[in-house]
Amino acid sequence: MPYLILSDLHSNREALDAVLEDAGEAYPEGFAATLCLGDLVGYGADPAYTIAWAKESAKVVIRGNHDKVCSGLDSLELYNSAAQISAAWTHSILNTGQLEYLRGLVRGPLHFDGFDLVHGSPRDEDEYLVQPGQANDVREFLDGPLTFFGHTHVQGGFLLTPGGTMPIQSKMTLELEPDRFYLVNPGSVGQPRDRDPRAAYAVYHPENFVVEFRRIAYDVEAASRKILDAGLPSTLAARLHEGR
Repeated sequence: MPYLILSDLHSNREALDAVLEDAGEAYPEGFAATLCLGDLVGYGADPAYTIAWAKESAKVVIRGNHDKVCSGLDSLELYNSAAQISAAWTHSILNTGQLEYLRGLVRGPLHFDGFDLVHGSPRDEDEYLVQPGQANDVREFLDGPLTFFGHTHVQGGFLLTPGGTMPIQSKMTLELEPDRFYLVNPGSVGQPRDRDPRAAYAVYHPENFVVEFRRIAYDVEAASRKILDAGLPSTLAARLHEGR
């Protein structure tokens, strides 16, 4: 059975619900497990909802940087003003049990059923892998041929071959080849930044070594309105419409 791979939910209830509905319709037989690459919270207005979903439905959740700062494990000073405001607000509305759940999330990399899960990179959980050169720099830290990562909010990833590293285009079904290394990003459920506002996720089929990239439209207006109603920075609402 396939695996459902999600990342960077960022307290976006509407996006998460749309992804789960789309995945359920596409795969009515279900999944072997649902795996999350971190950042359940931050930016959006429904952190309690995304935490409750993760506790109930996700087999594994790797901690993200916003999970750390919103729960008090990281300093607010490491973040820009909008993220600071969001993190402080998130911390203030979560109860003790929810904050403890975030603090207890496992740090990547984590090996799971033949592949690896990280938030940022296999070298540093907070490292951004945006360019091929950055992906190539972590080659020696790869434990296996397939690593799923998040953090950048950009669906796609990188193919590492003996001859070099190249980006993976997300508008395709990715067929994994032997003797190659893959860093695969399912994209962000709750705050895409690849100029496509649709919620992003991936499905991995281990039986035939295929990764399917998927996108689904959701009620962006409702999610952004909640952000404004909560008194959070308007830029956090606007970027949902822009996908960046």
